[in-house]
Amino acid sequence: MSKAQQNKAPNKFWEMKMSASDPSSADIFIYGEITKYAWEEYGEVSSTSFKNELNELADGVEVIHLYINSPGGSVFEGLAILNMLQRHKARVISHVDALAASIAAVIAMAGDEIWMPKNSMLMVHHPWMLAVGNATELRKAADDLERIGQSAAQSFLQKGGDKLDEATLNDLLDAETWLSADEAFAYGLCDVVEEANQMAASISEELFAKYRNVPAAISKRTVAPSNKGYTEAERIEMARNAQLELQNLQSYLGGIING
Repeated sequence: MSKAQQNKAPNKFWEMKMSASDPSSADIFIYGEITKYAWEEYGEVSSTSFKNELNELADGVEVIHLYINSPGGSVFEGLAILNMLQRHKARVISHVDALAASIAAVIAMAGDEIWMPKNSMLMVHHPWMLAVGNATELRKAADDLERIGQSAAQSFLQKGGDKLDEATLNDLLDAETWLSADEAFAYGLCDVVEEANQMAASISEELFAKYRNVPAAISKRTVAPSNKGYTEAERIEMARNAQLELQNLQSYLGGIING
């Protein structure tokens, strides 16, 4: 690691701070892509350091305001953050400032209340991953990924209650559904619909290119499947990342089985 990298502040996707006006309240902002790879260049900024900062909040915190504007990212990091917030003794109020997509939508479900401005969106879909290996390994990866998806889906079902059944949720996940605040409210995934705000969604063209149904209001260009050829270095990097995903998946599932 170069000196420049050592001196650079961690590229975190969150910020935590105590409220300036209320000593019993704290604010957490999750903005941008939720990633677990940032440590490779800038030092540990994964869910482990998120937990450390959460533990450092004042003992008297009674309410956490969780502000989200994220296109999603790593399912493993997101599930860890969801569980941390659900275990916290404080009451959590989630605010979808503009967009909570993919695993960011799951994190939003940590809220005892979920508030959405009228022009904000919640995107839900089945998790996906890159996988490498032989036929047996790929079948196992698919089965394991299905189990992870079921775990995340429980967060939506628990929040939706009587307004959302498993069959309806599965249809929404299959279709990669982008829900308006009013639609999220109808499914029980939002408690309060606020007036529209001027917050701009965090745009990641590279990440959004992986989604099928990105609304024009979020992406100013049509996102089509990429047919570009990959360089050898890009293929090696994709394979390396896929292997890391498999290792994380096996570790996560091992924790469930052994726990």
